[in-house]
Amino acid sequence: MIQINQTASFDVEDILFCFALESEAAEVFKGHNVLFTGIGKVNAAYELTKAIQKKKPSVIINLGSAGSSYFQKGDVICCTKFVQRDMDVRGLGFTLYETPLSGLPPVLEYGLLMDNLQEGICGTGDNFEMGHCSDAYNVVDMEAYALAMIAMKENIPFLSLKYISDGADDNAAEDWTVQVHKAAIAYGKILGLIKESEAIS
Repeated sequence: MIQINQTASFDVEDILFCFALESEAAEVFKGHNVLFTGIGKVNAAYELTKAIQKKKPSVIINLGSAGSSYFQKGDVICCTKFVQRDMDVRGLGFTLYETPLSGLPPVLEYGLLMDNLQEGICGTGDNFEMGHCSDAYNVVDMEAYALAMIAMKENIPFLSLKYISDGADDNAAEDWTVQVHKAAIAYGKILGLIKESEAIS
């Protein structure tokens, strides 16, 4: 049983753990119901849609690395709001980040809160952001918006946790390479899949 907050808990076998890359899961999630989508919104949407049809999960937990110039490296942030940061159709009169004619607001609000974690707004786009300067979001990734939207449309509870691996700045690529392997340990500790002593070691 994984306790998300005071009112939400789920049997681990009913959970689909969703990562972009195997390196973000490491050995911690072996033996669990895991999906690796690949990088980017299109891959994420395609692979999660297939997995929902086949596995019919009770809850989707998105875990992965992300950049932020707001939070500190090593922080794990619970994202409950999502922005498609590379959607810009202002030239046709739409609001920045609004997907035209979708009926969705520029900021998609969907997701469970997890006790004792800071809350963030995730900006998802198909580029590795190295010069973050927007006030609309404070966490940067490449998949979460698509995953959250699909979970919402399928009425499946969704939890998105992001391990801050870099500052979304000029050092982002080097920082990500060094930090990404630490994410799985952090998630295993938070979700109770590994013991405190194992997390420290």
